[in-house]
Amino acid sequence: MLVRVSYGTAIAMGLVRAKLLAKPTTAYLMTHWPGKCLNDCAFCAQARSSKADWEKLSRVTWPAFKLGDVLRNLPGGNFSRLCLQTVEYPGMHEDVLELLSEFSALGLPISVSITPVGRGLLEEFKGLGVDYIGVGLDVASERLFRELKPDLSWDGIWRFIGDVVKVFGRRRALVHIIVGLGETDRELVETMKRVYEAGGDISLFAFTPIKGTRLEKVKPPSLERYRKIQLARWLLEEGMGGAIVFKGDSIAGFALSEEELSRIPADVFSTHGCPGCNRPYYNERPGKEPYNYPFRPGKKTVELTLRELLLPR
Repeated sequence: MLVRVSYGTAIAMGLVRAKLLAKPTTAYLMTHWPGKCLNDCAFCAQARSSKADWEKLSRVTWPAFKLGDVLRNLPGGNFSRLCLQTVEYPGMHEDVLELLSEFSALGLPISVSITPVGRGLLEEFKGLGVDYIGVGLDVASERLFRELKPDLSWDGIWRFIGDVVKVFGRRRALVHIIVGLGETDRELVETMKRVYEAGGDISLFAFTPIKGTRLEKVKPPSLERYRKIQLARWLLEEGMGGAIVFKGDSIAGFALSEEELSRIPADVFSTHGCPGCNRPYYNERPGKEPYNYPFRPGKKTVELTLRELLLPR
């Protein structure tokens, strides 16, 4: 059996010899299928109509290795968690259960990112050591969802979020949201608010154009806009959504007092996901300021960003 491994994870495990600029704290793995995903998400390199490099997901390469080699090398990576990504293909559910039965012996907490499945399968996942489920909503706008994710249902995704919360508990459904797919700031905020009200949590991604996908010519979001959405997510999580100031459908700034500003944590601009997830350079090349810092940035960096980019002018 083969397993795909993100390039950075493969380096950390010793399966690939190369230099790491930021070590992944989670082992990112993916089911192997010798073909494209059955779904046709417009932004995804794995989509069935995509002409992108088969080995890629976002800008990251995922080479395939024998399961035995992966199991032998995983402990050497000193990871705090396993994250199993999936693509849709016949027999995928059976493969996931087989992989989880092998991974569970390692004693690490496990996350699974998967398209909607029934509660019975979720219960099986839980029995095999899974404690978080990644939910690929991706598109924050209902008006754009059918166009960008034509094989999935907006309402079906929200029902799945509810099922995950019922099986795993509050904040254990990590809802993936991609910034920069044509949605407005207001749509992003309303969708994030709905996720928190449903008992889920949010993992933000910046749209990354991949050659060979339907959205290959769409530009990624500006760093300024992404920083605003990151702060808005934190405010919603803290029940402070009223501090978000809109001008039309765009975020104009944030009505925050000096005391409230001082409470914003230094990791507000870091990767937000399952415990132990840092997802280094998933959305950008090394050398550029990351959309999601794979580490906790310095306090001065955060303060400068808040004052220069995020406060009303």
